[in-house]
Amino acid sequence: MSTTEVRRGEPVTTVLTWEVRPGREQEFEDWTHGITRCARRFPGNEGVSWLRPEEGHRFHAMLRWSDPHRLAAWLESDERASWHARIEGVATEIGSERQSTSGMETWFNLPGTTVQAPPRWKMVLTTFLGAYPFTLLIQWLVTPLTGAWPLPLRAAVFPLVLLPTLTYAVMPRLSRLLRRWLYPAPDQ
Repeated sequence: MSTTEVRRGEPVTTVLTWEVRPGREQEFEDWTHGITRCARRFPGNEGVSWLRPEEGHRFHAMLRWSDPHRLAAWLESDERASWHARIEGVATEIGSERQSTSGMETWFNLPGTTVQAPPRWKMVLTTFLGAYPFTLLIQWLVTPLTGAWPLPLRAAVFPLVLLPTLTYAVMPRLSRLLRRWLYPAPDQ
């Protein structure tokens, strides 16, 4: 789904792919910290995650924005252009692999790359491993405090706590931790 296909006002995730020149990885890593701090101060930014390669020189940045218009403002901003000028000769953004989505599929695949999403049973199991401990924690800590609340309000607490936790903290880390199992080498 391209940025233009995402409906107005919906949160959007964009994956950017960078090809880093061999031997310049540390310089690129330092640059990622600076541009990430800059992006986080930009209106509408809801987080930036970097996926570093175990092998090779392709880095991926997952940027989350409140809506496609604020994402476009960042992508076209002078601040971003200034940061890009600093990395010239070190890394190149592969624009043909840029893609935006509004769904949770970015938990498991990198849009715009040739990597296939894992089988659904692996996605279900990984999601269960991420959700179960937090479901248990919410049931233990939060549910007793909300027992007197009306049912619709009690029911809203669970997804309001669980979904942001999974989306921003748990699933990106769990997917990275389990990536060898989720994305086995082609010869396996």
